[in-house]
Amino acid sequence: MLAGGKSRRMGGEPKALLPFGGRPLIRHIVETLESVLPGCLVVTNTPELYAFLDRPMVGDVFPEGGSLGGIYSGLLAAATPSALCVACDMPFVSPGFVRYLADRAGEADVVIPEVAGELQPLHAVYGQACLPAMERRLRANRLKVTGFFDDVRVLIVPAETAARFRDPALLFMNLNTPEDLARARALWPGT
Repeated sequence: MLAGGKSRRMGGEPKALLPFGGRPLIRHIVETLESVLPGCLVVTNTPELYAFLDRPMVGDVFPEGGSLGGIYSGLLAAATPSALCVACDMPFVSPGFVRYLADRAGEADVVIPEVAGELQPLHAVYGQACLPAMERRLRANRLKVTGFFDDVRVLIVPAETAARFRDPALLFMNLNTPEDLARARALWPGT
């Protein structure tokens, strides 16, 4: 779980702590993920904000590495051959789709959905084999998450597959602005 970023468009308030469905957004996502994959690791440089989760946390090895640095840090700390990476601002994570991605982890070094021609690197599985290529990019300050993909085996999951689990417009929705948050809350059952 990546819980970093500056949340500038959200007024500086950490997106992970925004109320969603009667609890902090990050708790909602962690509980959804752990319903199918136990052992959520939170990547954050502000662990004091997330102590209430009672989950292991790790800081960024490359503090200015952006999302790529967060993925690298989480994968480096993972005690598993691969790890699912999900951003803390994606409220419509599907347990079934998470399981689908995890079940394909052995087929490639990266298992990543693509929707409308756009890869979804903050909702993907990364294998330990990615670490050397990621580190080279980070050391060169080349921070595009997909920039190392030419150096590893990548399995692209088409939108049609994701749609079997949830509408991709919801599944990959992230909350960057107060308007995004209001729209997500309106779509969430029980809010």
